[in-house]
Formats: sequence, C-alpha cells, structure tokens
Amino acid sequence: MHSSLPEKLQTYKSLLLKWSKVINLVSPTTLQDCDSRHFFDSLQLLPLIPTGVKTIFDIGSGAGFPGLVLAIERPDIKVHLIESDTKKCVFLQTVSRETLTPVIIHNSRIEAVDNNDSIAPDLISARALASLVDLLGMTERWWKNNPQLFLLFPKGEKADDEISKARNAYSFQVELFPSQTEKNAKILRLSGIERL
Repeated sequence: MHSSLPEKLQTYKSLLLKWSKVINLVSPTTLQDCDSRHFFDSLQLLPLIPTGVKTIFDIGSGAGFPGLVLAIERPDIKVHLIESDTKKCVFLQTVSRETLTPVIIHNSRIEAVDNNDSIAPDLISARALASLVDLLGMTERWWKNNPQLFLLFPKGEKADDEISKARNAYSFQVELFPSQTEKNAKILRLSGIERL
C-alpha cells in the first residue's frame, strides 16, 4: 500500500515537519513515520466515503488529519475543518494555500459552529479526538437533522469496546473496516443514528 506520497501531500509533509519544530501539531514520536501514521492513515478513508457525499465536516482537525488530506485528494467535496486551536488553524490555512486546496476553516469549538442548513455535512470525520460515545454527542445536532448522515472514525484496538459503550445511549448501524496502517485498529462507518 505504501508508495510515495503525491506531490501536494509532499508539500503538506514538508510544512508539517517545518512547523512541528515550533508548534506541537502531532505527537512528536509520530513524525519519524509520518507518511504511514498520518498521511496513509488518512488516505485509507477515501474509498470509504459514500457516493454522493458533497460536504464533509472534519471535527477537531488538529494538523488536518484526515480532513485536509481528504480535501486535497477529493477536490469535488467541500471540506470544513473545525479546530479550536488558533495556531493549528494558521497551519491549516498555510497548507491550504501552499497546496492550492480550498477548505473552509472554522477556528472555533465544535458546539460553536454555526448550525446552518445550507452547509450541513453529509459525512463527519474525526481522528483521535474523543471516545465514540462523546463523538456521537458532539455530532448529534447534525445527524438529528440528517438521517442520511455518515460518520467516519478511525479507531484503535478498543473500537469494539467503544461501540458497545455507545450502544447504551444510541442506536446506529456500524460497518467496520480493518486499518491498513495499524495492526488491530479499525475504521468505523456509522449511519442511521438515533438517541435511545
């Protein structure tokens, strides 16, 4: 699976390495292997984006994984990056400018993002942000308004545990895909979410 990164992602990577000397964008221990840990980890979500998705909200975007990677590879989809840390948002703007990738950056907390039907997401992604039960709570106002909404979350080896905890409060369909970059990790695709 691991070929070299496409040109725009190479640009992204050099910015990530440069900026990481000054601000903490990702865990420093992951920088040695950032192709696999961040870029390929995000790229493996591409085939899991359902057909017809026009708008993605990537919540807690951090350094832009997976949201900005998806935006670079799928210019036909409008990607909103939601991140409360201003320095990280400046980094996201820089990568967006240097790679000529249009994204909409919200420098705000998730609950403060304007609840506007004209920019409602078809898909929400988040990586290493919170437990599944918390993510369902954070995204509730969007899936409540759109029964067709998909949630796409890469999860570690505790994925099954998180799913069973979440089922105490929510009902949902979940598809599990094995991670191609991390042994025992899984990618969760949820739909049909309702609060119990």
